[in-house]
Order: sequence, then structure tokens, then C-alpha cells
Amino acid sequence: MTTTQNDLAQAAPGPGPLPGPAAAPAAAAVRAHPVLRVPPAPPAVAAAHFAASLAFHTDVSDVAAALAAHREEGAELGFQLVDSRSTPSWDQAHVPGAVHLPTALVPERAGSLLDRNIPVVTYCWGPGCNGAARTALALAELGYQVKEMLGGIEYWIREGYEVETRQGRERRAGADPLTAPTGSNDCGC
Repeated sequence: MTTTQNDLAQAAPGPGPLPGPAAAPAAAAVRAHPVLRVPPAPPAVAAAHFAASLAFHTDVSDVAAALAAHREEGAELGFQLVDSRSTPSWDQAHVPGAVHLPTALVPERAGSLLDRNIPVVTYCWGPGCNGAARTALALAELGYQVKEMLGGIEYWIREGYEVETRQGRERRAGADPLTAPTGSNDCGC
């Protein structure tokens, strides 16, 4: 029994039939390769996916650049930054200029802390926490335009950006990801 291009295309999920006569050897390699076991999406589908992703996410370097331009050049910030972690986590370190709004308090406090006409960027601890996503969802359900800052305070600190603490402003070494308040196993998101 021989395997044809269309058999391979039907057996493996993907965007459609495999292209050209050289596809049979390439298709066999793709099926055996763990990265390409599922072929990449067609360019137009990938472009739509990544454009949508960027509508929902930003990263710490973009937020830091916007905050620096706002602070140093008087450029319009254009967004409100929300730290969704607990008060002990906030006191330990947060992004300067952020608004403290723990996830659980969004329904009762968002209206008094945030301008509904200005987009919101949320963050929490970092990639191992979904507090920023839950806060973004709660805010979106209340009618706010919202994005999530990927990496959270962990990557903010790893990149060497300044933080505020209860005591004031400081820079933290990249090795201190501030996973939770000292002596706690809960970031409060």
C-alpha cells in the first residue's frame, strides 16, 4: 500500500493538501518532526492570528518605553496600567504609575479608579499566573478596552526596570522575580 500526498494531508491536521510533487518526502519528514507535526498555518491565517494576539497583549518592554516617553518627553501615555495582585504583593514591588486593583475587587472599584474611555493594560505576577487575564476579562465585561502585559512583574524586574515599593522607588536585580510576598505562597490574583 502506498501513501499519497492527499492521504498524508487528510491524516494530518493542517491547512489543506500538500503542495507540489516534492511534497511526499517533505510530508514524511514533517510527520516525523515534532515541531512541524502540525504544519504552520498559511501566511494569511497566521497574520490574522498574530494580529489578533497583539490586540490582546503587550509586553514589558513596550510598556516601559511608553512610560519612559510619558515621563521624559511628556508624551501621552494612552493607557492605564493595572496591577491585579494582592496588597502585600503590591507593597513588595509594582510598576511605577500602576493602579492597584486586585482581581476580586474589579466589579466594585473599577469605576472609581479607571477612566472607561482610556484603554487598560493589566498585569500580575508573571507567566505562571492568570490573574492579569482574569482582571482583563472582568474589565472587558464592564466595557473597558483592555490588554494584558505578558510577563507581569516578574519579567518587568528581570528586564531591570524600576519598581516602586512601600518604601519608595528602586531597581531590583534580575534574579528576584517576586513570585509572592515574602513568607506567602499566594500572589493574591
